[in-house]
Amino acid sequence: MPKILSITPVPKADAARIRSLHSSITLTEAPGWFDGEYRDTWPAYTITRYLPPNAWGSGSRAERDALLAEAEIVLASWPFPLDLRARAPMLKWFHQRPAGASNLRRSDLWGSDVLVSTSRGYGDSTAIAEYAVAGLLHFSKGFNQAAHDASRREFDPTGYPSAGLNDKTVCVLGTGGIGSEVARLCVALGMRAVGIRRRGSAAQNELGPFSKISGPESLRQMAAESDCLVVACQWTPATDRLVNAAVLRSLKPGAVLINVSRGEIIDEADLLHALDNGPLRGAALDVYVGEFEAPPPESLWAHPKVLITPHTSAITDRPANYSLELFITNLARYLASEPLENLILWERGY
Repeated sequence: MPKILSITPVPKADAARIRSLHSSITLTEAPGWFDGEYRDTWPAYTITRYLPPNAWGSGSRAERDALLAEAEIVLASWPFPLDLRARAPMLKWFHQRPAGASNLRRSDLWGSDVLVSTSRGYGDSTAIAEYAVAGLLHFSKGFNQAAHDASRREFDPTGYPSAGLNDKTVCVLGTGGIGSEVARLCVALGMRAVGIRRRGSAAQNELGPFSKISGPESLRQMAAESDCLVVACQWTPATDRLVNAAVLRSLKPGAVLINVSRGEIIDEADLLHALDNGPLRGAALDVYVGEFEAPPPESLWAHPKVLITPHTSAITDRPANYSLELFITNLARYLASEPLENLILWERGY
């Protein structure tokens, strides 16, 4: 039976559930052991954002190598050892608790012979969808103008738009768990939701909260119908800078752009031009290009039509452990030699 190495914290109850799947399972818990290595191999900004200031790791390099050398399964969060595959010759399956497959691109796991799964679709989709709706309301109701007025202690009533959401259209790029939840909440507010997905058009029984779903080739056409564009897809070579000047120009005047995925899906130069000269009323960005390497550029920080946050849309006061639920379910499948859920397909990019 497999030797499992967890380099991310696992609550005691979940550790017990893992061990209970088979009496011969060995679960070694080593959260924080590799933190010192991360400081040497990951960008300084990543370390500042994601590691506690007093996190310097545990054990010697030889001890950490020994942990990896025996592991058949590794459960990790982010960051993680970039050379993990080379140091884990017995490794068969790696599970990343975060959802974004692009997190793995820097590592030697990308494109390797190892089964790699993520928790895509198992985060708090409702919290992220609520963020998207909040961003839409922020600009539709002029809250950005209110912040500006407060900073100079003077009201400008002409700066407040009168943009209701009822009967407006939202286009959601990515119709998975997050995108579908965005659509559901927007429809509850009286909006119409249309979707874009990699696989193309959806049959009537697949639509869910969407009135229609089409492939990426229809993005500009869908944008022309839309008062809001929400980016909720995976970042892959096919979606890199997919939201460009042509797409932004196609949106209705006064449209709002929301990004809860990855910054690289939007061409930021084209976005700034659309904010200054084009149809956009505003952009709520929970992500930006290169967010794990450096702070946002001043052009986004300072722009009066941009609301930018530090990748916090999934944070909620609702207790949840969805990523471990998927790992435990997948572990049962693994033990039974059944296919795992959420495996990354390298040629697809997620």
